[in-house]
Amino acid sequence: MDILLLVAMAGLLVFMFWSSRRRAAKMKSEQEAKARAMVPGVKVLLQGGLYGVLVEYDGEDLSKSARVALAPGVEVEVHSQAILRVVDEEEGTVTEDEFIEAEADQAEYVADVADGEITSVSEDQARDRAAASDAKPEDKPLA
Repeated sequence: MDILLLVAMAGLLVFMFWSSRRRAAKMKSEQEAKARAMVPGVKVLLQGGLYGVLVEYDGEDLSKSARVALAPGVEVEVHSQAILRVVDEEEGTVTEDEFIEAEADQAEYVADVADGEITSVSEDQARDRAAASDAKPEDKPLA
């Protein structure tokens, strides 16, 4: 029984070392990919939620600051690790089919509200309160 416990402990220890190394290798490859993608002119997302265009970045020395253009003529100097990621060019774009579908859904919602099929939450609560006040006092729940 003691040998089985030692084997289980050794197995857990080996698993912990293996998963730690695998995670470190994965993080290193992600950082290398990010560094390769960081070239002047690429659109980036900063940790504060600002989008900008990378003007200057030193991937070798992360202690140096980077410069990001937020608007024409407006450049900010940020810590190089404040750049969260490179933004995909197609991120946030909507295809024509998606736009038409969204417009149809919105038009259907407006029509349902106009027909009275959809009511606001406040109207539903007011209706429930009115129904509760019409009930007998002994039927009302105690607060």
